[in-house]
Amino acid sequence: MPPLSLFLLAGQSNMAGRGVVEAEDRMPHARVWLLDRSARWTPAVEPMHFDKPIAGVGPGRAFGIALADADPAMRIGLVPVAVGGSSVVAWVPGATHEQTGARPFDDAVARIRAAKPQGTFRAILWHQGESDATEASAAPYESRLRSVIERLRSEIGDPELPVLIGQLGRFTAAPWTAPHHQVDAAHRHLAANLRNVAFVSSDGLADKGDALHFDGASARMLGRRYAEAFRALTRQ
Repeated sequence: MPPLSLFLLAGQSNMAGRGVVEAEDRMPHARVWLLDRSARWTPAVEPMHFDKPIAGVGPGRAFGIALADADPAMRIGLVPVAVGGSSVVAWVPGATHEQTGARPFDDAVARIRAAKPQGTFRAILWHQGESDATEASAAPYESRLRSVIERLRSEIGDPELPVLIGQLGRFTAAPWTAPHHQVDAAHRHLAANLRNVAFVSSDGLADKGDALHFDGASARMLGRRYAEAFRALTRQ
């Protein structure tokens, strides 16, 4: 296989995807590949994540297709590592996410190392923070996420690797609390103050009926917004 442009898909359930899988999500793209659960490169079709049996449509595949369609020379390698329900404190070396038994950071490191021989990492896509939108966790969230970004960049070997931070969903059935606003402010502040970090809006996107997870169409739209943000960031 020719070298791939690699992208890490990290965070919690809205990166892993909970949208309903439709026929279009099962159609392979000739230049968009996936590092599957067994660390084999396969065509990127949904569901790509494997954190929970309910994994479905997330933003990663639409992101990869948007980049590939914009550049016929680009071959995309998607590396899914998101874990539904994981707090930012689970994304540290040695930590275990009790709900799934996953070790989010350590597992991500193993998959980064498995992917590296096939190409070069071009960015990290991050969507996470719902689990930290609490009175106890929102205040230290920014410093904790900054550390996660630094550790992932260090493991990949690029201290200025682009990082794209997706905004939490804003759904009318579940208005944001003050901690949600704190997490959102942290995402925006990091994008404004760390080099090669961009904020990706979720404005206008819809939930799947649970007031928490993006529906399939919105997850795809979010993926295309990640692609736009990546292109804008790398043009600078």
